[in-house]
Amino acid sequence: MKGGAVTTTSVPLDDATLVSRARDGDVRAYEQLVLRYQGLMFRLALKMLHHRGDAEDVVQEVFLSVWRKLGQLHDDHAFVGWLYRSTTNRCLNVIRARKPQADVDLELAESPRRDAQPEHAAQVSGQLEALNSALQTLTPQQRACWLLREVHGRSYDEIGEIVGANPTAVRGRIARARAQLAEVMKAWR
Repeated sequence: MKGGAVTTTSVPLDDATLVSRARDGDVRAYEQLVLRYQGLMFRLALKMLHHRGDAEDVVQEVFLSVWRKLGQLHDDHAFVGWLYRSTTNRCLNVIRARKPQADVDLELAESPRRDAQPEHAAQVSGQLEALNSALQTLTPQQRACWLLREVHGRSYDEIGEIVGANPTAVRGRIARARAQLAEVMKAWR
């Protein structure tokens, strides 16, 4: 260390430190937060919207909006919850603004492993297609709650804060979503 400069390249900084630095105008700190969370937010948006382009737009808008409003965040530790809430709300707005459509973006489904047997690959692909179609039959609120719980591992309290509902309502939405998905996916068991 020359001239008393402190290097942080060897130890990743925690979210709260990065948020604090970003709020003070450190663009590199915010870039680190974007790199850390854009994949998670994109996967959430993609599953909710079922359209890659819309998901990309939502995530970009969320990160731009959060950057502009970072001064409004009073608790640096609440940053991730704020991202989830912003992404979920933006997705729900996109869903509300859409006209009903029947097409499904099959790019959402990950490709089966190339080394898998063709029969197994076809089965996995069919299951993913069925699950993605089944997710589209849920209400947007049920889909958001189910994805936040089952895919992103958020707690009921966190989900409640994200979607603006109490934990009991969140549990109800998730239970209804699980029941509906179980019924649709019965053929794949």
